[in-house]
Amino acid sequence: MTVRKNQSALTTDEKRRFVAALMELKRNGRYDEFVTTHNAFIVSDTDDGERTGHRSPSFLPWHRRFLLEFERALQSVDASVALPYWDWTVDRSPRASLWAPDFLGGTGRDRDGRVSDGPFAAAGGNWQINVRVDGRTFLRRSLGAGGRQLPTAAEVESVMSMPTYDMAPWNSASDGFRNHLEGWRGVNLHNRVHVWVGGHMATGASPNDPVFWLHHAYIDKLWADWQRRHPGSGYLPVAGTPNVIDLNETMRPWHDTSPADLLDHTAHYTFDA
Repeated sequence: MTVRKNQSALTTDEKRRFVAALMELKRNGRYDEFVTTHNAFIVSDTDDGERTGHRSPSFLPWHRRFLLEFERALQSVDASVALPYWDWTVDRSPRASLWAPDFLGGTGRDRDGRVSDGPFAAAGGNWQINVRVDGRTFLRRSLGAGGRQLPTAAEVESVMSMPTYDMAPWNSASDGFRNHLEGWRGVNLHNRVHVWVGGHMATGASPNDPVFWLHHAYIDKLWADWQRRHPGSGYLPVAGTPNVIDLNETMRPWHDTSPADLLDHTAHYTFDA
């Protein structure tokens, strides 16, 4: 059984293996396929039209499947690798260990956001940005620029206490747990972290930055924690809802998965805490 660990608990060897598996997926072209898929859904998901990966109830199951696919790709390179998660309520600083040169590298330079240390820096020659939002081919970040702050544990708790998964109009204007976690309403959790990292993480091509996977692994963990806390509160909507994915509807781009199929993550992996 795959165990997803807090990135702060990874051993030196686990960090090395994770980075090496990322590099191999980048080298063989599979990594950029994930970036392309995510960017396509960011563009097509709209509040008033069809929406699957974002701004919609299926935000959480869609990303759960997306992460599973990516984790399986990593494990095809190295079976020992699992996706770590980043608890940004604890590791809140650009000086936190995940930004060290032996793991993800740090922030970008002021002039253009170019990351200059760590394995994903342009100077290493192993992480060219191919799915681009502009002409630049290097990874960009601006950690905490403009005095931005990551969400706090108290803010997370305020969202985790919400008893209803989602509600009409089933988009970025909705109340309920999903939309407050996604960040279009209230204290803004998921979206705020993307903006705090900045650079590619603040674009539809956010998986260009490997921290995307650690961030979303934590969002997935928060969903799992919420499910345990509210066992009587299931996925909504159940049926007959235009433009969004109901409980038993298939989610693009896959042909074999509905939200109902992804409600129990323990069939695939567990978390270390």
